[in-house]
Amino acid sequence: MIKKWAMAGLLLCLVAQTGWAQKRASDESDKANMAAPKQFVTEHSGRFNGKSISYQVVAGETYIRDDEGQPTASFFNVAYLAKGGAASKKRPVTFLFNGGPGSASLWLHMGAFGPKRVVVPSDAKDDGAPPYPVVDNPDTILDVSDMVFIDPVGTGYSRALGEKSNADFYGVRQDADSIAAFIHQWISDNGRWNSPIYIAGESYGTLRMGPLLDALGGRRHQIGVNGVMLISAVLHYQNSRFNQGNIMSYVSFLPTYAATAWYHDQLPQKPENLEEFLDEVRDFARNDYATALIAGTRLDPQERQRIISKLHAYTGLKTDWLDKANMRIQVFRFFKELMRDDRQVVGRLDSRYLGEEPDAVGEFYETDPASASIGNAYVAAISDYFQTDLGVRMDRPYFASSPDAFRKWDWKLGDRAPNGGRFINVVPQIGQAMRYNKDMRVLVSAGYFDFATPFFGAENALSEVGLVPERIHYDYYRAGHMMYLHDESRDQFLKDIRAFIEEGAH
Repeated sequence: MIKKWAMAGLLLCLVAQTGWAQKRASDESDKANMAAPKQFVTEHSGRFNGKSISYQVVAGETYIRDDEGQPTASFFNVAYLAKGGAASKKRPVTFLFNGGPGSASLWLHMGAFGPKRVVVPSDAKDDGAPPYPVVDNPDTILDVSDMVFIDPVGTGYSRALGEKSNADFYGVRQDADSIAAFIHQWISDNGRWNSPIYIAGESYGTLRMGPLLDALGGRRHQIGVNGVMLISAVLHYQNSRFNQGNIMSYVSFLPTYAATAWYHDQLPQKPENLEEFLDEVRDFARNDYATALIAGTRLDPQERQRIISKLHAYTGLKTDWLDKANMRIQVFRFFKELMRDDRQVVGRLDSRYLGEEPDAVGEFYETDPASASIGNAYVAAISDYFQTDLGVRMDRPYFASSPDAFRKWDWKLGDRAPNGGRFINVVPQIGQAMRYNKDMRVLVSAGYFDFATPFFGAENALSEVGLVPERIHYDYYRAGHMMYLHDESRDQFLKDIRAFIEEGAH
């Protein structure tokens, strides 16, 4: 009987060892069969900010790996590296990404920072049909910093690998951790551990910045960051989400309503100076208006009428409409209401854009006129640029926007999702990064006509305690969410970015 049990145990041991050996062999086979990252390297030269620069472009894949060294995702990225011998290793390197969540980096790449840019109408008109002009961009910042454009997993050509799926990276924390792993891998591969590090994010890319800084500064990576550029910032959703009981969204959007009404000549009396006008509206919003909204049903009837009259003066909306709306202007209603008598709606991403719809009595617009007016040009331009200039040939489709990231996104930050994730707030993480890194500075770039991420919302978020105000700088533009769509704003925007990086060198 003992011999039988011993024999059974021996057989089980042999089976287990055989299974382990087979799994190891399978893992090694998978690792061996996994294709090496594709790289497309080209040499270029150009004149940027008055300086002649020779540079290399490395477009291709960078694999991030788990603790066992197995690849978990392929990050497609485009790196612009100025040539300069050993000194080039000490040049700043700026990592750039867009938002979404679920957007590739083509907007910043082909709109502002790349050495080539696509031309769309500066006066908020539709981009029409191809061909779209793609021109040299002498204002790019390649004279002061190398650049790496990042497409998060599920966007561009970036995809999950091995047993991972794209959805495994769809989440506030998951996304940020993967971007941190990419930055770690890229600076290791390129010997840039002692280069000044800057990170530029647009839209959701600014919300990503909080958990990303947390991940980079943690024990796993221990990467210091010199500067953060928050382009069209959204950092605390309480300032931009119209949920029942939340008054901060109404307060934070009011200056953008005023700027839009000013631009389209919808105010009862139009002030000459936009900036001075917006300072007045800001003061009213955070004092009288916020107090009135907090008062609710306790508000004195006379004070209510005074507030409504002020809202009419600042937005151009009719007083009876404001009264029926209980002084609360929901942004999607504003798009339709501001110019209803003209049968026009204003844009969300950029309220300079106008659309005309067949239904002039509806409450909400059928689509964002700004989004509908620019997307085709950018997708065509980046696709042609990859193939024609950079020689990129990939065996999978390019996604300017992920087909499913937003729908599957996990909004939890850590173990909890405040208010169902609707009021996610990454300001504490940015504040902590500033407090524990005396050299980290923050640049906030905002468009006055941006309803996706209202500029006053960013100001309110960055006024929370725990930050270092003297290291936060704000720049404003007479444009929308993508301020680089407007020629004058783009020129100034790139000058401001360049000055921010140069200031860090002194």
